[in-house]
Amino acid sequence: MSRRNIARKREKKTDNRFKSVRLAKFINHIMLNGKKELAERIVYGALNKINKVFKKNIALSLFEKALESIKPMVEVKTRRIGGANYNIPVEIRSERRDTLAMKWLVKASRDRHSKKMKIRLYEEILDAIEGKGLAIKKKEEIHRMAEANKAFAHYRF
Repeated sequence: MSRRNIARKREKKTDNRFKSVRLAKFINHIMLNGKKELAERIVYGALNKINKVFKKNIALSLFEKALESIKPMVEVKTRRIGGANYNIPVEIRSERRDTLAMKWLVKASRDRHSKKMKIRLYEEILDAIEGKGLAIKKKEEIHRMAEANKAFAHYRF
């Protein structure tokens, strides 16, 4: 029996404008070198552009929808069994799904060829909703690998 205190989960912080925990987490993924204000400007700029284009206040719901479409269900983990390495498909916890979706969305928008990051993020969010874009391709690639290695699913972790 451990004598240490039990680690408690901390309260998750929300973002300033939309009061969303998920959006606050995404802003932290966008942030580089501790420049949170710049990251907020990028994210809020992309969401404002969505609101302007659709002439409705639906930016947050579209952002959530984009993340849902990017979320992977399974991933492959490598396991060494009897001198051979196998890629084993494993189901993912919901927190990790969110994290992977956010990372892929950030990377996909950084890899785009536009001048401003908020425009690249805006375009990637719209592409994710439509089911195309680099982040969706990454998800489909992971799912294809898991499907190809389905035979090794009985080697659970």
